[in-house]
Amino acid sequence: MNIAVLGSGSWATAIVKIATQTHTKVYWWVREQEIVQGVENFGHNPLYLRSCELDRERIIVSSDLKMIVSKATDIILVIPAAFVAGSLQSLCPKDFEGKRIICATKGIIPQTNQIVADYIRDYFNVRDENQAVISGPSHAEEIAQERLTYLTVGSCNDEFAKQVAEGLKCRFVKTTTSSDIRGIEYGAVMKNIYALAAGIARGAGYGDNFVAVLIANAAQEMGAFLAVAAPQERDTNRFVYLGDLLVTAYSQHSRNRTFGQMIGQGYSVKSAQLEMAMVAEGYYAAECIDKANRSIGVSLPIARAVYEILYEGKSADEEFKRLSELFK
Repeated sequence: MNIAVLGSGSWATAIVKIATQTHTKVYWWVREQEIVQGVENFGHNPLYLRSCELDRERIIVSSDLKMIVSKATDIILVIPAAFVAGSLQSLCPKDFEGKRIICATKGIIPQTNQIVADYIRDYFNVRDENQAVISGPSHAEEIAQERLTYLTVGSCNDEFAKQVAEGLKCRFVKTTTSSDIRGIEYGAVMKNIYALAAGIARGAGYGDNFVAVLIANAAQEMGAFLAVAAPQERDTNRFVYLGDLLVTAYSQHSRNRTFGQMIGQGYSVKSAQLEMAMVAEGYYAAECIDKANRSIGVSLPIARAVYEILYEGKSADEEFKRLSELFK
């Protein structure tokens, strides 16, 4: 496997760190020349996850996307979902011939309202059996510190999933496999919405007791949506679903929780985005899931409340008071 990682941010940096534990050469595309120089000269990403030590002897980093893609057989996509279409617009299906795509992006493509696997299949002709997804409770900051992390690789191609899982396994990363590629992707999208909800609740003055009930209801809501949007036998109590939801909702490292907390404290969406200077995927996910659910019709009161707060200017206090009456 010749590995390429596409993306500049904290999660991309963490994925590169993992990949260099088991691969002697990792190709890495980043947009910013400052990152190229920082990695080549010092073994650090100067813009994101700056404390993360990288083995620069094993990394070939460049801002030339076509060159990086051409060198790889297996491409790990770690670009925020809102920017995938724009970032890949210079590429065409021919560039992906004979290649396999591993999605580590936790979001929906807003331009087409598709999960990444479906977008890559439709726009770049990469068949489902040549795609996989990486997910699980995995904050980049903890991977940078080499703290024990569990990842799940999902693919309809069991052999491919096992190869990817083996390639990610190292001293501080344990891996499992699953056939539920779409359920894993949708779950990774929805947990960002619910983490944002947990942050809003915190910012609005609710305590641990209420947030625990909120997340318990969110887990049920997510399971109900997955059962309809991606019908397949699954146990949503597994760490790739519930574990990812819990760490994103509760951790101090969660940008979605932080973004939500600012909204709950009274920040406007625009001012919260400017102050964070990082992408909170839950903001885009709230609109995309709301659109997707219009044709499905699953009861999603928490996700709908977040959408109305972010996109319709509804009062966080009023929405959460309404939710508090619904919870069981």
